[in-house]
Amino acid sequence: MAFVKGISGNPSGRPPGARNKATIALEALLEDEAESVGRKCVELAKSGDTVAIKLVLDRICPARRGRIVRFNCPEAIKSTSDVTDVLSEVLVAIAEGELTPEEASSIAQVLEIQRRAIEIVDIEGRLSALERRVMHYE
Repeated sequence: MAFVKGISGNPSGRPPGARNKATIALEALLEDEAESVGRKCVELAKSGDTVAIKLVLDRICPARRGRIVRFNCPEAIKSTSDVTDVLSEVLVAIAEGELTPEEASSIAQVLEIQRRAIEIVDIEGRLSALERRVMHYE
């Protein structure tokens, strides 16, 4: 039987959000022991166990998913041309190796949200002005 795109081969399969039975059992087992297990891990780390050290450090200060980045940006972005100016600065920062393309992409997404907000405010202002003019002529 050929599979049809967009239709599950097992419609009565695991429901979305269902959790693995082993994960649920492990969580129940560790629920009352988390503090003592954590304490033992810290003791092992203090005694030089490198695996325990890694576990403790990963828990205390996990790897950051992002970093704080700095680049030239006006204090207030009030127009779409300001957004264009900032995007130019972001491109320069990529070219100079100050930002990674991934960081720049995140910044560009935020700037796009700002650009849309500016446009919405501008459109609302224009619409209000048109409504006032129409009301004046009626």
